[in-house]
Amino acid sequence: MTVLNEELYQFSTYIEPINLTFHQYLLLGDEPVLVHTGDIIQAEALLPQLKAALKGKELKYIFISHFEADECGGLRVILEQFPKAKTICSEVTAFQLNGFGIKAETIVKKAGEILSTGSYELEFINYPSEMHLWDGLLIMENKRKIFFSSDLMLAMGKEIGTVKESNWCGEINNISLEQVPDPSKLEQLKNNLGQLNPSFIATGHGACIKLQ
Repeated sequence: MTVLNEELYQFSTYIEPINLTFHQYLLLGDEPVLVHTGDIIQAEALLPQLKAALKGKELKYIFISHFEADECGGLRVILEQFPKAKTICSEVTAFQLNGFGIKAETIVKKAGEILSTGSYELEFINYPSEMHLWDGLLIMENKRKIFFSSDLMLAMGKEIGTVKESNWCGEINNISLEQVPDPSKLEQLKNNLGQLNPSFIATGHGACIKLQ
């Protein structure tokens, strides 16, 4: 577990055969939200760290950007320990969770909507996630200016607790057709991201990014 700041925790697993690091995040606040669960094995390793980071608080929300093993494969594991936690996701992702028999109380959000609590404000951005380009979601935490990038801004290697510096425009421009394999949807995503003004990127894979 890495404490990135007093309210943002990173939980990481490095998979050597594919040379890739997987991250999940806890934004503590007054209503703690877990960003992604990892797969089942990662979620089981995450649980004791998550409980330590929560310091007795209840987990309020679990955010899932899209339906994939490292984003939500461990959801059942987390919900067994935090049964009152509500899952935030897109309509498509909620449908997929239900289709695979994963019982979760879901809060369906759309692009442009906002979830506000006393200590953070989550803005939801449309995310045409890879593979079938299903409509997922990304989140921007507006009070701290943290962008949770899921599989965008991806980098290989063992990167646990590391932070590099970059600029927002450059990171947007580096998003390729490998991540969003539809030119029109990729262009629209870049335009949408260009309207944001984050100061930090909490990546799903690779080093986090402090923006200049």
